[in-house]
Amino acid sequence: VQLQASGGGLVQAGGSLRLSCAISGRSFSDYGMGWFRQAPGKEREFVSCITWTGSNTYYADSVKGRFTISKSYPNTVYLQMNSLKPEDTAVYYCAAVRRGEGIMTVKGYDYWGQGTQVTVSS
Repeated sequence: VQLQASGGGLVQAGGSLRLSCAISGRSFSDYGMGWFRQAPGKEREFVSCITWTGSNTYYADSVKGRFTISKSYPNTVYLQMNSLKPEDTAVYYCAAVRRGEGIMTVKGYDYWGQGTQVTVSS
């Protein structure tokens, strides 16, 4: 399984970005997908995930109500990020695990993308 993340960039506080993660090598519909982020000097943290069926989504408290995760067949998961704050600045990673349901830990995922930088200026 290979994951390719894209869509990061520089945006002012209050702005929006949409991150994309394309999966290849396996059937997209079999995989639960997650987004994590890592700021300088901090551990990688959970942001959001969607179950392999696409029927349920989960969010960290810090992004709830501002970020939305979705699956778009045949092979892309999106993270729509609105009302961005400077504290959202980080490298964002997408991850996948077969038949994943509500997995919010780094160790719970088997495959990772390369990361995309999001910078929010105040």
